[in-house]
Amino acid sequence: MTETRPPLPPFTEETARQKVRAAEDAWNSRQPEKVALAYTPDTQWRNRSEFPKGREEVARFLTRKWQRELDYRLIKELWTFAANRIAVRFAYEWRDADGQWFRSYGNENWEFAESGLMHRRFASINDLKISKAERKFHWPQGPRPADHPGLSDLNV
Repeated sequence: MTETRPPLPPFTEETARQKVRAAEDAWNSRQPEKVALAYTPDTQWRNRSEFPKGREEVARFLTRKWQRELDYRLIKELWTFAANRIAVRFAYEWRDADGQWFRSYGNENWEFAESGLMHRRFASINDLKISKAERKFHWPQGPRPADHPGLSDLNV
C-alpha cells in the first residue's frame, strides 16, 4: 500500500495553509518518530550545517534537537506555494540547559512527492538570545491553540 499524507499537491492556498499548520502541529508534538513519517523514506534535508537523509536520520536529528532545545514552541507561516512546493517562514522559542532563552528565525523550502509526503526540506535558521520576559509563545506544550496569534499578528 502506498503511503499518502493529504493534502496532496498541486496545492491551493487553502491546502498549502493546511500543510503548513499540520507541519507546525507535528513539530510542536516533539515526537521524532511520528514527525519523520510526514517525509518520504528517502527524504533529503538541509538544516543549518546538517544534511539528514531518510526517515531514520531525520528521527535521530529531531531527537538530538529536542534534547538540546528545551520548552520548544514553534509557529510556521505560509510564505508562498506553487504546484508541489511550499515556502514558509517560522520562529520558535526554546531554552538551553542553562536556562538561556532563544528565538530562532528561519525560512524553509519544501518539495512534496505526489503522495503528499515531503521529499526535500531546506532550512535556513538564525538564533537570537532573548530574556524570559521577551518570550511571545506562551501555550502549554503541544500544538499551538487555534486562538493564539501567528507570526504576523505577533510582529515576529
